[in-house]
Amino acid sequence: MSVGKGRSGQVRIISGQWRSRKLPVNDVEGLRPTTDRVKETVFNWLAPYLDGANCLDLFAGSGGLSFEALSRYAVGALLIEKDRGAAKQLQTNLATLKCDNAVVKNQDSLSVLEKGTTQQFDIVFIDPPFRKNLLEKTCHLLESKGWLSENAMIYIEVESELAAPTLPDNWHCLKTKQAGQVSFALWQRN
Repeated sequence: MSVGKGRSGQVRIISGQWRSRKLPVNDVEGLRPTTDRVKETVFNWLAPYLDGANCLDLFAGSGGLSFEALSRYAVGALLIEKDRGAAKQLQTNLATLKCDNAVVKNQDSLSVLEKGTTQQFDIVFIDPPFRKNLLEKTCHLLESKGWLSENAMIYIEVESELAAPTLPDNWHCLKTKQAGQVSFALWQRN
């Protein structure tokens, strides 16, 4: 599902404690919530790693990936979203779910990553705006600034025409798939 100019949309939580809940999504230029079909595949891949995982959602947008992870008992999530309206909607949706183990930062993802962190994340969702050339820098900052736990899982969703990115040498692709104009893959840090 996409959100087109002049319309609002929604995301659906597929499974877990908030199964079948629908949450509103703001009309933001370039926002493309991950489709239910892709989300189902991704969370089948991630199922063994979710329980107790700490998640980082970069370019959070609709928050659909984080909400799904939290619904399936991830221990917490940090959602970073640059657009003020989208970030406000993420906070509203977390309140609607009575979710107190997630934090929304209304900031630019790359600026946040640049600062580094003392908190490491087990699962990272990277779904940057298309055609903005953000993927490689994002991945290298995650690795060089200490954001990842030892065997972190990294989900990447990009436009299918994007050439193969240069990612950190210690990341290994576990699964990859394409759906329409989207390529998505699960990587693991070793």
